[in-house]
Amino acid sequence: MRTVIVFPPDEQGGRRVRSGSEILGLATGLRDVVEFLRRAGLDEVDEAYVRRTRLIEWRGGGPDVWEH
Repeated sequence: MRTVIVFPPDEQGGRRVRSGSEILGLATGLRDVVEFLRRAGLDEVDEAYVRRTRLIEWRGGGPDVWEH
């Protein structure tokens, strides 16, 4: 899997999630990011994995930033 980019929060606190040229979805929390990664083929993913993996590039704040 390519690097996953989680973009800065928008006005409502949602963060766009992208892998390569594919938009995985709009996350409103870590659970959404976990689900997007599972749908993309990573089976053994949980919130702890999302917090520590280098697969994810967090822009505009890390995994605890969900408000603009």
